[in-house]
Amino acid sequence: MIIYLGRRLIGVAGILLAICAITFTIFYLLPNDPAAAACGKTCSPERLAAVKVAMGLDQPIWSQFGSYLAGIFAGRDYGSGPSAVHCGFPCLGYSYEYGLPVWDLLADRLPVSVSLAFGAAVLWLGLGLGAGVTSALRKGSVTDRVLTVLSVGAASLPVYFTSIMLIWGIVRSAGLLPYPSYHALTEDPFGWASNLLLPWIALALLYAATYARQSRNSMIETMAEPYIRTARAKGLPALTVTVKHGLRSGMTPILTIFGIDLGGLLAGAVITESIFGLPGVGRLFYDGLIRSDQPVILGVTLLAAFFIVAANLLVDLLYAVVDPRVRY
Repeated sequence: MIIYLGRRLIGVAGILLAICAITFTIFYLLPNDPAAAACGKTCSPERLAAVKVAMGLDQPIWSQFGSYLAGIFAGRDYGSGPSAVHCGFPCLGYSYEYGLPVWDLLADRLPVSVSLAFGAAVLWLGLGLGAGVTSALRKGSVTDRVLTVLSVGAASLPVYFTSIMLIWGIVRSAGLLPYPSYHALTEDPFGWASNLLLPWIALALLYAATYARQSRNSMIETMAEPYIRTARAKGLPALTVTVKHGLRSGMTPILTIFGIDLGGLLAGAVITESIFGLPGVGRLFYDGLIRSDQPVILGVTLLAAFFIVAANLLVDLLYAVVDPRVRY
């Protein structure tokens, strides 16, 4: 297990390095000039040249990438002399638009995106798995057909439409919940949950539909396996057969898509955060696109890649826990 984990960690490091190199090259070879965006519209040629030197854009692309990569592990300075700007570990770049290191911006927004992602994940797993398992156990029944229609309908609704309808129906018309905002969990747990409930529901409805269909197909296939018939022949209770033998084995494909979905959401849900006005990483990414703030865009992209790769690594390790057959 240790050797396997070591190989996977080496693979993760190689993937992240490749993603970092490709992303850096793409963003810094675009026609847009990061120095011009940072300097502003009224920037003089002399000031623009100084900003390029401070950002290291006067160096060859390979030298820029080397400095960027070294800054991630050891920090770096932008510029020299009294006007130099220090970017500490881990330095993912410096945003001249905000006047702050990119990591400081991400660390300030990350709790919002993490709260949004994990809350929505709990809801969509509960709804999706519950609907999928129920449909599989009652295959061909009225319940199965109704749940299938609801899943297809929920999956076809864009998240921005669901979000707007939730705001209009629950906040403005009924007044049951406050307009979503962010409260720290440690300071106000009830306010944290009540203000994020609508964004959780909006995301959960979209993802739960996919998980319901996937878990239904997986459970139907698993419940037809010979070892399930053997367990039933031994006289085991139906709940034990369904949960311990059927659901655990059928969870393998669910874990795969869950790792990708959760990893992507941890780096921000751009549409959801923008509609509900949540100051998360997704909203930061959107603002970075509007302002052409390439250090911010690059930093969020690398953070998303890290979360997705890390989530997939965790899923690989959980396979052996969920499905004992994987251990052999």
